[in-house]
Amino acid sequence: MSSQPPQPQQPQQPQASFQIEKVYVKDLSLEIPNAPQIFTEQVQPQLDVQMGTEISNFAEGLYEVTVSATVTAKAGERTVFLAEAVQAGIFSVRNVPQQELEPLLGIGCPTIVFPYLRETISDLVVRAGFPPVLLSPVSFEALYLQRVQQQGQAQAAR
Repeated sequence: MSSQPPQPQQPQQPQASFQIEKVYVKDLSLEIPNAPQIFTEQVQPQLDVQMGTEISNFAEGLYEVTVSATVTAKAGERTVFLAEAVQAGIFSVRNVPQQELEPLLGIGCPTIVFPYLRETISDLVVRAGFPPVLLSPVSFEALYLQRVQQQGQAQAAR
C-alpha cells in the first residue's frame, strides 16, 4: 500500500438553483364606462394592448417578476372597456452567475408568467360580457434585448 499525500480539494461552486415559488394576480381592474348601453349596440371595437415587465429583488435570493397588460377597446371615440391586469411570479434564484441572472429574470421569468396573464385578461373580459381577448404571444427576449440596447445608448449619451 502506498500512501499518497491527500490532494487539495477544489472549492466546489454552490449548485445553482431556480424555482417557481408562487404565481398570482397582483392587480386587476375593469372599466365599462358606457354600460349598459354598449351591450345593446353592434360594435366592432379596436383593441390597443400595452405590455410591461418589472423585476424586484425583495429578499435574499427571491425575486418578484411582474408582467402587466392594459387592453383598451374603443368603438370610434368611445371606450367599450378597459381591462388591466398585473400577473406576478415569485422566483427563488440562488447561485446563478450575474451574467445569467439578468436574462433569466428578464426573459425566462416573464415567459413563465405570461400564459397566466393571458388567461387572466381573457377571463376578465369574458366575465364582463364581451368575447374573449387572447393576447398575442410576446417575445420577451426581443423586449429584453431592446431594453438592454436602450440602457446602453442612455449610458453612452452621458
